[in-house]
Amino acid sequence: MAEERPATGTQFPASAESQKPRLKRAPEFPILEKKNWLIHLHYIRKDYEGCKAVIKEQLQETQGLCEYAIYVQALIFRLEGNIQESLELFQTCAVLSPQCADNLKQVARSLFLLGKHKAATEVYNEAAKLNQKDWAQDQLHHALHLNRHDLTYIMLGKIHLLTGDLDKAIEIYKKAVEFSPENTELLTTLGLLYLQLGFYQKAFEHLGNALTYDPTNYKAILAAGSMMQTHGDFDVALTKYRVVACAVPESPPLWNNIGMCFFGKKKYVAAISCLKRANYLAPFDWKILYNLGLVHLTMQQYASAFYFLRAAINFQPKMGELYMLLAVALTNLEDTENAKRAYAEAVRLDKCNPLVNLNYAVLLYNQGEKRDSLAQYQEMEKKVSLLKDSSSLEFDSEMVEMAQKLGAALQVGEALVWTKPVKDPKSKHRTTTSKAASFQQPLGSNQALGQAMSSAATYRKIPSGPGSTEFQTR
Repeated sequence: MAEERPATGTQFPASAESQKPRLKRAPEFPILEKKNWLIHLHYIRKDYEGCKAVIKEQLQETQGLCEYAIYVQALIFRLEGNIQESLELFQTCAVLSPQCADNLKQVARSLFLLGKHKAATEVYNEAAKLNQKDWAQDQLHHALHLNRHDLTYIMLGKIHLLTGDLDKAIEIYKKAVEFSPENTELLTTLGLLYLQLGFYQKAFEHLGNALTYDPTNYKAILAAGSMMQTHGDFDVALTKYRVVACAVPESPPLWNNIGMCFFGKKKYVAAISCLKRANYLAPFDWKILYNLGLVHLTMQQYASAFYFLRAAINFQPKMGELYMLLAVALTNLEDTENAKRAYAEAVRLDKCNPLVNLNYAVLLYNQGEKRDSLAQYQEMEKKVSLLKDSSSLEFDSEMVEMAQKLGAALQVGEALVWTKPVKDPKSKHRTTTSKAASFQQPLGSNQALGQAMSSAATYRKIPSGPGSTEFQTR
C-alpha cells in the first residue's frame, strides 16, 4: 500500500510587493498651458494660420481662460492690422493678470496705434508703476555669483548705462576687464566711459589696450581720435579718422568729428561740407545741427546759422546756449525783438553760463535799455563769482575785456567806441557772441556707447592758459 503523502495545500506567505495596496491612477485635470509650446512654435515660425488653429482648440478646451493663447492671438491680430480686436484681447489679458506690466504695455501700444495718445500715456504710467523692480539686474547679479561670463558683465553694464548710473557701470566694467583683460569690447567701453567723465589718462590707457589686441577696432580708433581732437591735435586726429573711414564710411559721428577738425583748423568750407554729410546721414542729430549753426555763425552767414540753430532747438528745446546763439544770429539779422525773446529764454534755461547774461546785457545797452542791461550785468557777475569759488576756471580774455567795457559804460554812462554803430551792421554783435560758452560741459556725452563717440556738439579746445575761448566737442 502506497504511503500517503501529506496534503499540499500549504499557504506560502505572499511577497512584499503583492502586499502593497494598488495605487489608483491620478485623475486628469485640465491644464491651461499644455499647448503653449505648440502655439509658441507656430508663432515664431510665422505660421499664423496654424497658430490660430491651435489657439482656437486651446481656448475651447480651457473655456477661454488660457491667457497665453489670448495674448498670442492679440499679437497676430495686430500684425494683421486688426488693432481694435487686438486691444480687446490685450485688455482681457490685463484682467486675467492685473499685476503683469507687459499686458498693460501691449494695451498702451494698441491705444497708441489707434491714435489715443493720452489714454496710451496713462496706461504706460500704470505699467511703469508695476515694473519698478528691476528683475533683470537681480538675475544677472545672481548669474555672476554662479559663474562669471563676459556677456553677463556686458548686459549688466548696459542696464546701468540705460538707467544713467555711470559709476556703477564703470565698476561693473572694471570687474569685467579684470576677469577678461583681452576682451576689446570691454576695454573700449570702459575707455569711453572714462572719456565721458573727463578721465583722459585712464581712457587713453584702456583704449590703447583695446587697440593693442585689435588694431582695427574702429570704435577705439574713433575715440582716440576724438581725444586728440579735444587736445587740439587736429592733423593726428584726422589721420586716425582716415582709418575709421575705411571701416565705417557712412558713420555720422565720424563725419561730424572730421568737420569739427577742419573747423579747428579754420577751414570752414571743408568743415561745412563734412558736417552736411553727417547731417545727411543723421538728420535728427541735434549736435550736428548745432555745429552747422556754429560754423555758419563764425562765417557770418547768419541766415544759414539761424536755420540750423532753429532746427537744433526743435530737437533740444531745453538747452540755453542754443537760444543764445540763435539770438546772436537774429541780432545780426537786425531782428532785435526776437533776439530779446531768445536771450530771455536762454537766461531762463541756463543758470550757470555768464556769457548768456553778458551778451544779453550788450544787446540791451545798445538798444538804450540801461536799467535792464545793468540787471543782466549784475547777474553775470554773480555767476562769475560762483564759478570762481567752485572751480579754478580762467575766463576768456575777450569776455573779460568786453565785461570791463560794459561795466565802465553802465557806471559812467559814456558811450564807448564799441557801442557805436559801425558800417557793417553784421559785425556789431560779433565780438563776444560768435563764440560759445566756456563753462558748459562737453555735449552729447550721454550717447549710447555702441555708437562710440556719437558726435561732437561743437569743437572744444582744452584751456592752454588764461582766457582760452572754447567750443565744445567730445
